[in-house]
Amino acid sequence: MVARMAYMKQFRPAESVLFPLFKMALPLSFRRCILALSILVGCAAFSSVHAQTAKENLAKFDYRAYHFGFLLSGNSSSFNFNLRPDFTFADSLLSVENNALSGFNLALLASLNVNKTVRIRFIPGLSFQDRGLLYRFRNPDGTIQPVNVRTESVYLDFPLVVKLRTERIGNFAPYALIGGKLSRDMQSQADVNQSLQDGYILKLTKGNSSLDFGAGADFFLPFFKFSVEMKTEFGMRNVLIQDDSPFSAAFDQLRTRSFIISFTFEG
Repeated sequence: MVARMAYMKQFRPAESVLFPLFKMALPLSFRRCILALSILVGCAAFSSVHAQTAKENLAKFDYRAYHFGFLLSGNSSSFNFNLRPDFTFADSLLSVENNALSGFNLALLASLNVNKTVRIRFIPGLSFQDRGLLYRFRNPDGTIQPVNVRTESVYLDFPLVVKLRTERIGNFAPYALIGGKLSRDMQSQADVNQSLQDGYILKLTKGNSSLDFGAGADFFLPFFKFSVEMKTEFGMRNVLIQDDSPFSAAFDQLRTRSFIISFTFEG
C-alpha cells in the first residue's frame, strides 16, 4: 500500500503545475465554455464518423467555387510584454501581472475554394477585446497597493486566412488554420491628453497586426455547414505608447494576444 501511494504521488506534481497554468490563462467562464464545447464537439464527431454509411449532407458543397457565411466568437485576451531591466524605478513598482478578460467577435465570411483541401478565407468583422494588468506598488509606509488597469478595444479586423482541410469523413472534416490580420482600434485612446484625465491610463496605438494559428472541424448538416474552431492570435506590433506614465514606464514592449472560440455558419 505504501509503495502504491508513493507511485501515485509521482504524478501529482504534473497535475499541480499544468492545471493551475490552465486556470491562470483563461477566466472561469471561458474554461467552462471550453469544457462544454469539447464535449459537444466530441459527441458530434463521434456521431459523424459512425454515420459514414448514412446519407451525405450537402454533397455538392465542396464543388462550389466560393460561398459565404458568418462567425460568432468568444475571446479571452491579454498582453505579451517585456519589462525594462530597471522597471522598479517607476513609482516603487514591484510587479506587473496579466489579467485575461473575456470579449466577443462578430464577423462575415467569404471563402474561396482553391481545391478540395485548400480554402482562402476573408473574414472582416468587429472584435471586442478587454485586457487587464495588475500592478503592485509599494507605498511610503511599506504597504503594498494593488492597482488593476483595464484596456477596452473595439477592433475593426481584416483577416486573410488559409484553411487546410482533410477530405470529408461522412459529414465531418477536421482542418487547420494559418493566416494574418490587420486591425484598427475604433475605441483607441491614443490621442487622449493625460493631464486632462482624473487618473492615468495605459495608452495603446490605433493600428495592430497579428498572426493566427488554429484548428477546427466542419459538420455538414442538412441545410448548412456548421464549424467549430479554436485559434490563438499573436500580436506582431508593439502597441505601447510610451508617455512615461506610472502604467507605461515599466514596459519596453507591449503586444496583444487572444484565444478565440468561433462558431461558423456557412451556406
